[in-house]
Amino acid sequence: MIDRVLLVATRSDDKLREILPLLRHLPARIVGLQEAGIPVTAAEDSIERFDTFEENAAAKARYFFTVSGGMATVADDSGIAVDALGGAPGVRSKRWSGRAGLDGKALDEANNAHLLEALREAAERTAKYVCVASFADARTTLRARGETGGLITETPRGSAGFGYDPYFLSDDLGCTFGEADQAEKSRVSHRGRAFRELAAQLGSVFRD
Repeated sequence: MIDRVLLVATRSDDKLREILPLLRHLPARIVGLQEAGIPVTAAEDSIERFDTFEENAAAKARYFFTVSGGMATVADDSGIAVDALGGAPGVRSKRWSGRAGLDGKALDEANNAHLLEALREAAERTAKYVCVASFADARTTLRARGETGGLITETPRGSAGFGYDPYFLSDDLGCTFGEADQAEKSRVSHRGRAFRELAAQLGSVFRD
């Protein structure tokens, strides 16, 4: 009987759908924030205030470990880094457009429009997606980093995925993440790579 619980600390339903299959094999009951009954608070807006994916992911894992009353927690910070923009938007990928009043698809569209405008005169459009996954409980902290390379297209291709996916032409797949199904994307994506590595580390922790 499994009595260990692992909290996946994300408010994004899209992220949760990608993360859950990557952790299902672990000897734990996997729950999201809503299932765990953890309400949204204004304090969450200031968690990811750091300049690196590593710091933000760790801060999020520690925060939700605390507010959940001590549930083992995984969290991530992720974004897209564009070479012609010096690695921007990076950790500010979700807030790239500066449109604080938007969320969901509307925010994705605003962020993508801002990215395309920033790249309007760029000769090179190479980019990479980055994800750092972090784990925290009372005894252990872990992290894993995943990256995947590609190009930013001038027009969207496909309607799957979220965020910048319709504009991210994957080097591995030869299509955009917007054109790939979830299994294809997960196999090569930044989040898939980070959480598979983290899950491998957790396999050892959970056997202790």
